[in-house]
Amino acid sequence: MHVMEDKYKAAYGVVEKFCFDREDPIKAINNMRFFPEGYDAFGIEDEELKILRDRILEDFGFEMAELADFGKVLLKTGKYEFGTLAIMLLKKHRPRIDAYVMSAVKEWLDRGVENWAHADLIAIKLIPVFFELELCTMESLALWRESGSKWTRRAAIMCLHSLKSPLAADEILSFVRPLLSDKEKVVQQALGLCLADLWQKHNEPVESFLAENKDSMDQLALKNATAHMPITIAKHFRKPNPRPKNPHTKHKPKFSKKGPKK
Repeated sequence: MHVMEDKYKAAYGVVEKFCFDREDPIKAINNMRFFPEGYDAFGIEDEELKILRDRILEDFGFEMAELADFGKVLLKTGKYEFGTLAIMLLKKHRPRIDAYVMSAVKEWLDRGVENWAHADLIAIKLIPVFFELELCTMESLALWRESGSKWTRRAAIMCLHSLKSPLAADEILSFVRPLLSDKEKVVQQALGLCLADLWQKHNEPVESFLAENKDSMDQLALKNATAHMPITIAKHFRKPNPRPKNPHTKHKPKFSKKGPKK
């Protein structure tokens, strides 16, 4: 156990030094606008992180389970590049992913991931591999919708269009339906994006779905879902924006036809 902890500690030291040596505060500040939920980063590009990824894999010879556990350590720091690296390390050896790794990634989402970019990267790059290796099914993915983490629920949606075997429109619509009432903005955003992508391939089922649910749907989800539609179609599903009241507008006194009372 101590040997394993020493191995993680040594690898962590390499990661930390690499990132501090290449820190670019200006770039990090410029990227903050894309992360309203918060962004603690060094400002390092992904291409540089790939160099670090290859170095870690070559120097430490981690097994897949070890990479999954090391990912927990990296994500716990809250540093953006550390989280990206954790995903990159697994993605490099996709065919070797097993049930333990999948369980660990689910735990990353439940307890470690703190931003949409990492949730979406897992959804697009790792979850489809779980399906290809027959580690995950739509039935087991459905349990992810019940997670207490908004990032897990978002990832469950964002992966749907990246699966190697395309899903039927009705299957996707049935899957996302329970999340229509989700209170989290990042989940509603993902829901809308999913429906927008689906509409481009299957107009009628999506339009029927929106017509059925538009009155109860979140406005952000509706806006994203109808983003690619011609305005003549989209207007049937979008909620009108109420005109904001101007607090500086004074109400004029009402006068009768006879004039103001004296």
